[in-house]
Amino acid sequence: MGSGGDRTPEGSEEQQKRSEIYTYEAPWHIYAMNWSVRRDKKYRLAIASLLEQYQNRVEIVQLDDSTGEIRSDPALSFEHPYPPTKTIFIPDRECVRPDLLATSADFLRVWRIHDDRVELKSVLNGNKNSEFCGPLTSFDWNEAEPRRIGTSSIDTTCTIWDVEREAVDTQLIAHDKEVYDIAWGGVGVFASVSADGSVRVFDLRDKEHSTIIYEASDSVDTPLVRLGWNKQDPRYMATIIMDSAKVVVLDIRFPTLPVVELQRHQASVNAIAWAPHSSCHICTAGDDSQALIWDLSSVGNGGGGSGQQATASAEGGLDPILAYTAGAEIEQLQWSSSQPDWVAIAFSTKLQILRV
Repeated sequence: MGSGGDRTPEGSEEQQKRSEIYTYEAPWHIYAMNWSVRRDKKYRLAIASLLEQYQNRVEIVQLDDSTGEIRSDPALSFEHPYPPTKTIFIPDRECVRPDLLATSADFLRVWRIHDDRVELKSVLNGNKNSEFCGPLTSFDWNEAEPRRIGTSSIDTTCTIWDVEREAVDTQLIAHDKEVYDIAWGGVGVFASVSADGSVRVFDLRDKEHSTIIYEASDSVDTPLVRLGWNKQDPRYMATIIMDSAKVVVLDIRFPTLPVVELQRHQASVNAIAWAPHSSCHICTAGDDSQALIWDLSSVGNGGGGSGQQATASAEGGLDPILAYTAGAEIEQLQWSSSQPDWVAIAFSTKLQILRV
């Protein structure tokens, strides 16, 4: 990619010199990681440590396009209580809002990034009865309505925050057991997955009810740990079963029956990311050190025939169209929404960004 977003002609010398993979080595094991969205901060990411102690760290790193080095800015590195379970930059591509970063751990925290420092803007605790809380497993920042963040907790609840007012919009008991992940599907609609083995969809206009989209066949022993909602085609979502090598893709119009199960990983899958620019591509990564990209365009098109197609493709099994092998188990994967040619993975102490 040329600077300023101009692409250099295919095969030009500059293109040849550019790497397809950039690596950054952190001083600690990386867990939470995510891309910046702002168009004025290309190739910027946040990474967070996984240390078995109270004090952890978050770094903001950026690829220097001219040197090909990913660098950490020491002024934008800060201490964090406990290891963050997730980190997300504000979904503000046009740079009309303050430059914010949110993290989840014991509480939801929102940080403001300045040129020379990062300041803690707010600590949001959803438990009104106590200063203690059930740790947050994950959260999602609503792209369509950036004042809203939804969090998931081991205390079975999901909490919807208005981060501008720093107040709870809604808190609801979402599942029978721990809630492990949450994803927005639109302005007032979100879904969650849980240790109870179910994917549930909630509409904030009708908080008393939820729709169960999928239940793992033996839900007693099959917690669902990750959820990805396809932003380009909200009919589709994908989920991961704990300690399982398969990824289950769902069509919310046909609850209970997976559209397809992706079964080419050789060990537990840890992360999933739908392509931000294509409705039929998804990336998955796991303990087999592999990041796989899949093309689902052959699956589930055409209304009522979806079920039969799913069965056919599940029997022979779908193969990925791209595979990348990292140097260790991949724990984190994020596809850049503002630069869709780039996927980031984290394994051990390394962050890698890969051109796809």
